[in-house]
Amino acid sequence: MAACRRVPLMLLMSVLLYMHPIRGQKSANSVIANTAVRVNIQAQNQAAVPAAVNGGSPVVAASPPRRRTSGWKLAEEGACREDLTRLCPKHSWNNNLAVLECLQDRKEETEIAADCNHLLWNYKLNLTTDPKFESVAVEVCKTTITDIKECAAEERGKGYLVSCLVDHRGNITEYQCNQYITKMTSIVFSDYRLICGFMDNCREDINSLHCGSISTGEKDVHSQGEVIACLEKGLVREAEEQPGVHAIRPDCKKAIMRVAELSSDDFHLDRYLYFSCREDRERFCENTPAGEGRVYKCLFNHKFEEAMSEKCREALTTRQKLITQDYKVSYSLAKACKTDLRKYRCSVDTNMPRAREARLSYLLLCLESAVHRGRTVSGECQGEMLDYRRMLMEDFSLSPEIVLHCRGEIEAHCSGLHRKGRTLHCLMRVGREDMGTIDNLCQKALQTLIQEADPGADYRIDRALNEACESVIQTACKHIRNGDPMILSCLMEHLYTEKMVEDCEHRLLELQYFIARDWKLDPILYKKCQGDASRLCHTHSWNETSEMMPPGAIFSCLYRHAYRTEEQGRRLSRDCKVEVQRILHQRALDVKLDPELQRRCMTDLGKWCSEKTESGQELECLQDHLEELVSECRDVVGNLTELASELLLSHFSALPFSLSGPD
Repeated sequence: MAACRRVPLMLLMSVLLYMHPIRGQKSANSVIANTAVRVNIQAQNQAAVPAAVNGGSPVVAASPPRRRTSGWKLAEEGACREDLTRLCPKHSWNNNLAVLECLQDRKEETEIAADCNHLLWNYKLNLTTDPKFESVAVEVCKTTITDIKECAAEERGKGYLVSCLVDHRGNITEYQCNQYITKMTSIVFSDYRLICGFMDNCREDINSLHCGSISTGEKDVHSQGEVIACLEKGLVREAEEQPGVHAIRPDCKKAIMRVAELSSDDFHLDRYLYFSCREDRERFCENTPAGEGRVYKCLFNHKFEEAMSEKCREALTTRQKLITQDYKVSYSLAKACKTDLRKYRCSVDTNMPRAREARLSYLLLCLESAVHRGRTVSGECQGEMLDYRRMLMEDFSLSPEIVLHCRGEIEAHCSGLHRKGRTLHCLMRVGREDMGTIDNLCQKALQTLIQEADPGADYRIDRALNEACESVIQTACKHIRNGDPMILSCLMEHLYTEKMVEDCEHRLLELQYFIARDWKLDPILYKKCQGDASRLCHTHSWNETSEMMPPGAIFSCLYRHAYRTEEQGRRLSRDCKVEVQRILHQRALDVKLDPELQRRCMTDLGKWCSEKTESGQELECLQDHLEELVSECRDVVGNLTELASELLLSHFSALPFSLSGPD
């Protein structure tokens, strides 16, 4: 805070309509009124609009407001009278705050007289820079300041106190203080130049990225959201390592993310998104309260609706990309999961740089690991996690790794399929159909994204699969609870039956191809076998990997122990063995679902079985040519054949009759 040369400290001159007296003390109204008398309002005469960031002269203010002992009112100034009459309800004219809120929330295209713009700017500038008004916050927020140690320690008389209260406003429970800080924040966030320290930290990057400053006469001087939006897009481009990208300075990165965090509870504070999505908010989320990030979530849920404007969709995507870099940019997620993150030490990893601990992917993997290990994660937090896992599956561009490493594949095979998870499934199809077509880094990025989103735990996360398979689920799997992980297994059991439809088959195999390459992504298998895998295969936690035993090798280890005799050594538990048998049965339907077999037998599949495309035909073909296969392929096919025979034998031995007939 001490680095701030100008502090966002607002005297809300007519705040009396928004606040109530403090019991047993002077009312907030009297404190403000008394302070107002002491302030030289005519300082507005010396104020000038700061020069544009890229150069230019200061703009001279409109005629200064006249000093009145009864309190100065914006509505009484001629510069804004016409705009006020045209745009704002008359009952708001006696309240300066209401006037500010009305005028600054106009669309940026709305013409507001230049003199009025200048007057509003100078009024806000003086209110944010006069340390005499700190006494208002001290009086109204007395209990809060005592409770928040960081704010109590701030040096008085320089305005740092209110800036500290803005930073901690999520922890303010005192009613009057909360109202004061909330209303003040809406004014401060209307212009990036009023945000404490922002200009000092980001001036160079604003120039380098040509974000500029809004010129007088073109757009509202007091609405500067596009400058911050420009910086946010620069931050996103840097994360995606786009060609020729400008590296934003660390101090500016922190400032950008801090502003995004502070505006996460109320979309009015994200000025660019607010103006970009005003009509869409009225169309899709008219009855959604503005607080606690609810409007953001509502708009995210409608992002791919045909009626959504492209400008709003773009602004929402930028916001989502910031959330993937720092989960605290989502107010609802950070609030819902705060206790669980602390409980499972998800932000205390000494092996990870501090900057990466805030990544959405790290949060999801850490909490998903707790869920898969049978730990308790609150229902509210799991609900938020579900929303963001679905978000990652819907829009590939939210994963910087996918954007960076799969550019070539997207351009060559998947262009124009951006919405509703189609691009992601297209990439998965390319990876499944021809391993040589897709880059190893792209394949790895896809595998990582599947683990982060974890669609195996709830098929509804994968919107493309959910829509394609809805009819099959309603007929073949209607006996299974909606969202149950057994739905995917049920779909696999009906893969080549008359109940399956073509689109569902394709989406299912595309997803299962990646799930098959990491045993943890089948939640039922993991739940039943994690103890056996730890005991026999030396595995790590759900969100950890080991070069000695990579995820793809764990299942091979498990099925090697599935049919051992007592003499041969340690065996699987009964529950785990049942799940291994289930997976073996499903993998027999398509050789591409068996990573080891596909890798070792790729040449032989092309040589002997290229025309065998029906269910199970490829494996039967390999068995028919067993003696002609290369040795590494012959070994794996032989093992699978032997295991299949043992599986069939164990099945018949469990039947309640004798195969030899009656005695």
